[in-house]
Amino acid sequence: MTTDTLSDVLRLVRLRGAVFYHVSFGHEWAVEAPTAKEIADAVIPGAEHVIEYHVLTKGRGWAAILGEPPVMLESGDIVMFPHGDAHVLSSAPGLRPSRMEPEWVYATRDDPKPIPVVFQSLHEFSYGTPAPESVSNVVCGFLGCDLRPFNPLIAALPHLLHLPATGGAAWIGQMLQQAVSASQDKRPGGEAMLERISEMMFVDAVRRHVERLPEESTGWLAGLRDRQVGRALALLHDRPAHAWTIEALANDVALSRSAFYDRFVGLVGQPPMHYLTQWRMAVAATLLRQSRAPVASIALDVGYESEAAFTRAFKRQVGTPPGRWRRIQNGE
Repeated sequence: MTTDTLSDVLRLVRLRGAVFYHVSFGHEWAVEAPTAKEIADAVIPGAEHVIEYHVLTKGRGWAAILGEPPVMLESGDIVMFPHGDAHVLSSAPGLRPSRMEPEWVYATRDDPKPIPVVFQSLHEFSYGTPAPESVSNVVCGFLGCDLRPFNPLIAALPHLLHLPATGGAAWIGQMLQQAVSASQDKRPGGEAMLERISEMMFVDAVRRHVERLPEESTGWLAGLRDRQVGRALALLHDRPAHAWTIEALANDVALSRSAFYDRFVGLVGQPPMHYLTQWRMAVAATLLRQSRAPVASIALDVGYESEAAFTRAFKRQVGTPPGRWRRIQNGE
């Protein structure tokens, strides 16, 4: 796998994390979480896309997307919902869950984090008080990222991503539990620790998911892992302004033109030059957001000799001309 390519994407999509709830349960419990879209503005304002995750720090449980078979969770396991699906966490399959209402999430959005939530029974809970002795504990958080102008990662992830502690994820649960304790004790930097650990956890989850992909898998992540396609993706990411051709890429990865083209499309799902255009727009968007360089200069930086050609390409992919997009992003 070409890990630098993954890092490139993670940097440009502005991954950012937040831990919201530290939930304590008794012997029987079931909670339904709404779709991420319903609560996105409350948990990570301004994020184009929100991922919800849960870490079972004590006990056992089950997790499932509504209408799908559940997966069993052991202490230290992590479960993520990369596409923001509504889902259920429970002590056993088939229990009728209490629903976390979006209105409650918005009402508590400004409370100190993480918010302690205590389930006294299956359908009775309270919050804002220290957790008593519990059978199961869950840390719940969110990750926000950009989808535009280009984020190939989210579409490549499954709707439910389960990372067993036995597969090497236990350290995340331990770090997260320590950070939760630091935050609850009001120690300086506690919330920042939780945010950074959330982001580290997501990167680690993606890496482990790639390592577990079956050999016959397709998609962007499978392309990263492939020797030839992964090398081509790294070249495109490293030198987006270069006048790449399919012939040049094929030569660099030691394949014929047709073999390379078919292999790239078969794994990534689009032709190399289409991918290059999308990546150029992602790089340009970052330059527009983070610098005051003229649009014409940024056009050259991402491989366009003409500002007009770059403007057309950017508007076609993002829906807004680059100058106006920059002003919107900077709140002007």
